[in-house]
Amino acid sequence: MKTKPLRGLAELPANETTTRLILDFLDWLRRERRPYVEVMDVWRTSCPRLTIWEDAVDRGLVVREQDAAGGVPVVAVTALGRRLLAARGPTPPPR
Repeated sequence: MKTKPLRGLAELPANETTTRLILDFLDWLRRERRPYVEVMDVWRTSCPRLTIWEDAVDRGLVVREQDAAGGVPVVAVTALGRRLLAARGPTPPPR
């Protein structure tokens, strides 16, 4: 599946809450690849206005792949997602 390249935060959804949540999601995944089941448990939502998982996948910021060791599906930040995080700068402390 081809995704259009991002040019930075400007191409994330205009909604500031959604943008922050996508960046939080990427930051959470950047620390370590997570099992797909865990990602879905933590980040899936039924709210049509908060489509964080779908937005991140559609924009090519995260990828689902098989873990080499156990064949378990995992989710990881893509190079594009890492560039977006780097462009944002240091991770702000939790509020």
